[in-house]
Amino acid sequence: MTQNRITVEVTAPAPLDVAWKAYTSPDQIMQWNFASDDWHCPAASVDLKEGGKFTSRMEAKDGSMGFDFEGTYTKIIPNTRIEYAFGDRNAVVEFTPSGERTHVKIAFDPDEQVPIDHQRDGWAAILGNFCQHVGRR
Repeated sequence: MTQNRITVEVTAPAPLDVAWKAYTSPDQIMQWNFASDDWHCPAASVDLKEGGKFTSRMEAKDGSMGFDFEGTYTKIIPNTRIEYAFGDRNAVVEFTPSGERTHVKIAFDPDEQVPIDHQRDGWAAILGNFCQHVGRR
């Protein structure tokens, strides 16, 4: 499905080691992995190795809804690239250092049931929270 991939990218205001750790550490993931201020990520787990599993719980703060985002890592190149499968879809996250900043690019297979712009906007909002988080380091 790679021909229809959605891509979102940011330049995070943090060096590569800080950005990588924030993206792969459960305690930090819980601080940024949600798309809007009325949601949060109360739980996350990471087994950062090929074949390892990850999960993030995303919930509305008012308790009205929530879901688990989970998958399996298929390729890990430390400080460079993470590939994973989630359901029948795949994603690639690339980290490129640029001095004291880090370019983060995510390309993922879309959910055919959700409008493309909603998916792109949601993932971009999460990456925006990631940038705010690493900028406070």
